[in-house]
Amino acid sequence: MPDKKSCVQVYTGNGKGKTTAAIGISIRCAGAGFSVYFGQFLKDGNYSESESLKLFGDSIKHETFGHGGFIRGEPSDEDRRTARNGFEKIREAALSGRYRLVVADEINVAVSKGLVSADEVLELMRTLPESVELVLTGRYASEEIIAAADLVTEMCEIKHYYSHGIPARKGIEK
Repeated sequence: MPDKKSCVQVYTGNGKGKTTAAIGISIRCAGAGFSVYFGQFLKDGNYSESESLKLFGDSIKHETFGHGGFIRGEPSDEDRRTARNGFEKIREAALSGRYRLVVADEINVAVSKGLVSADEVLELMRTLPESVELVLTGRYASEEIIAAADLVTEMCEIKHYYSHGIPARKGIEK
């Protein structure tokens, strides 16, 4: 199989580690000399993960699309516009020929909230150039996206310290 064969990877589930897995593959890809596009839905860039991606300079281009304040409510028109703009940037990056790896972090949540349609994501998956790997993360991956992906990992929470009152900690979860 050629080295530049592209695949679609999905990291989903209620357990911790979906974004961390995407950052890991991004670092590996950049370390191999390739360019990476890392787009994050529902996040505003105010996380340590954003700072860590900056360490790779031009090797990893990082952008955020939103703030996610509505996760337990309904998205606003601004949330919808931001997600729409974000998906267009993801699509552009994937089809541009500039990146070996394109990450759409939290896109599964954006799809589940109706900010991006599963059909649009599936179309991108079908038209992905052979030299581009696509990583889709977030809880609630749709059955259609799971079925169309080449690799699916479900992060399964068995035990988490959140349930014992330990909040997200800088450098560990945020």
